[in-house]
Amino acid sequence: MTANTVLTRRIGDIEVPAPGRWEIDPMHSNVQFIARHMMISKVRGTFREFHGTIEIAEDPTQSAVEATIMAASIDTGDRKRDEHLRSADFLDVEHYPQIRYRSRSVQPADGDQWHVDGDLTVKDITRPISLNVEFCRVATDPWGNARAGFLGTTEINRHDFDITWNQALETGGYLVGKGVKVEIDVEAVRSAGE
Repeated sequence: MTANTVLTRRIGDIEVPAPGRWEIDPMHSNVQFIARHMMISKVRGTFREFHGTIEIAEDPTQSAVEATIMAASIDTGDRKRDEHLRSADFLDVEHYPQIRYRSRSVQPADGDQWHVDGDLTVKDITRPISLNVEFCRVATDPWGNARAGFLGTTEINRHDFDITWNQALETGGYLVGKGVKVEIDVEAVRSAGE
């Protein structure tokens, strides 16, 4: 029996990871976002520091996710823009150093897709958001660790978290879009002893 067979199982027609605690590996995971700039282009960025856990239950719908992102680790590739994003105009990292997510429910969707509903907290404001999550299988690394891949996507309105700074453009519209697309590419390692 291969490691993949041992570390995954089927619930009806759906393949899921084996039950247990899976720790997000920040070195092999990404939290990325895309926002509109001047209504004509996109600014892409990432958060460099985060951690979290995925608890896979015997009944996958009872599974849970918790994650914490260090707001000051935002990186768009432009130092001045990143400083502005860390300021009180946007994330106000001095007063609100963490962004937190905690799931409330997990439900199967089509194929290997899942709907994960949870609460996102930014600047101490908590709002419900839904993640569309794809389970991308399990593999064993050269050191014998089981690793599971997940890809989550969602879109949020930054105004919901009191991030409302903007500038009107002479040509109409605004400098920064309200909608922010989020993509979370996670590699999680099954805890030893699981």
